[in-house]
Amino acid sequence: MKALQNLFDSIKPNFEKGGKWEKFHTLYEGHRTIAFAPDLTTKAKGAQIKDATDLKRVMITVVIAMIPALLFGILNIGHQHFLATGEEAGFVDKAIFGAISVLPILIVSYAVGLLTEFTFCVIRNHPISEGYLVTGMLIALVMPPYIPLWQVALATIFAVVIGKEVFGGTGMNILNVAMTARAFLYFAYPAQISGDQVWTYLGDKTAVDGFSGATALAVAYNAGVEGKPAVEALASHNSAFGADFSFMNMFMGWIPGSIGETSTLMALVGAVILVATGVASWKIIVGGFGGAYVMGLVMNALAVNEYMAMPAHYHLVMGGLAFGVVFMATDPVSAAQTELGKWIYGIMIGVFTVVIRVTNPAYPEGIMLAVLFMNVMAPLIDYYVVKANKTRRLQRATV
Repeated sequence: MKALQNLFDSIKPNFEKGGKWEKFHTLYEGHRTIAFAPDLTTKAKGAQIKDATDLKRVMITVVIAMIPALLFGILNIGHQHFLATGEEAGFVDKAIFGAISVLPILIVSYAVGLLTEFTFCVIRNHPISEGYLVTGMLIALVMPPYIPLWQVALATIFAVVIGKEVFGGTGMNILNVAMTARAFLYFAYPAQISGDQVWTYLGDKTAVDGFSGATALAVAYNAGVEGKPAVEALASHNSAFGADFSFMNMFMGWIPGSIGETSTLMALVGAVILVATGVASWKIIVGGFGGAYVMGLVMNALAVNEYMAMPAHYHLVMGGLAFGVVFMATDPVSAAQTELGKWIYGIMIGVFTVVIRVTNPAYPEGIMLAVLFMNVMAPLIDYYVVKANKTRRLQRATV
């Protein structure tokens, strides 16, 4: 490490004011602080508060929290592939196949996204932010494994430029950047990222007869149309192959879906890490799950078809609800900031997710639209929460 530090120190004058590479100073400083703490000192007089927690450490914590979902997603891709093709495979074969499918998507997401961010940093001459450490991982995890790499690149550029940089960069964005990337692909290229039919195999393999790639959400909706109990339809789907949509299978994540969203268990592991480290708000997470469950009960009470009558707790393990609530809704930039606002924000995400799922077959996965809609509403929620607090305090005030 000493040799690396000496290297950075030796080339530093070239990037300082008056140096031949002065305009690339933000790139130099950004890469240097990956390995070493910034060599900055406080000049102002007065009391100072020092804390080891900075943006880089917060972002790395979020990345660590997503690693369980990433690793499980890699294994699940291999598992689903060999189920669909009817081949026998061990743990290592599944992991290798999954890694070959996932790593290119992850590499493209990071490479294209960082290049876009570096370009804006040089143009605007502002410091490199560590925010994309999280965004790059999130974009990859919300993609299906068969997605064309050029679409990943296009969605990443769109999300970084339109979702963040036009608002001023990290900390200024209104919408969750990764969810913006998925929404772009959903509306621009729905055939590749549709929520009703997902991958069952990759490459030139042919799926075995009778194996369906429909998602759990699509199976439940079709059960409602056909008048068949949703739980029965889910349990019997691909049951001959051991790939049914039982509650436990969906909770564990052994189902088709986007790379990181299938396992509710892995999302909860990530939630524990985020909440224990103080990075994410437990109020948003509990509110999101609670809102979805309560809305599921409301649908049960108003049920006019079998999909609405599906037990409320099934909504908690279907689709990307758990992943979205834990990793998307808790984005500290685009979420509500007040304590009461966090409850309202989280609850409404859960409520809207179930409403969209059940009432609008065009959008079988409601978490994407629910998060983006509540991102837009978050400032309004905070405004009225603060206004209500001020009103109550004024009423208690005495002259």
